[in-house]
Amino acid sequence: MDWDRVEGNWKQFKGQIKEQWGKLTDDDLDQIAGKRDQLEGKIQERYGLEKDRARQDVDDWFGRQTW
Repeated sequence: MDWDRVEGNWKQFKGQIKEQWGKLTDDDLDQIAGKRDQLEGKIQERYGLEKDRARQDVDDWFGRQTW
């Protein structure tokens, strides 16, 4: 699967994203609007992670999704 599926169904995924990364606000999620790079950036910012770690965390989350 590719990220386009997440982006296309962002409203459905917002709840799952919020469960995984509770420090992200609804405004953050609205701003991200399904864009992976913006999601990684916000995770980096809110959790104080390095870029590679944020990317890996998103990869791990994405890999656990059942389609």
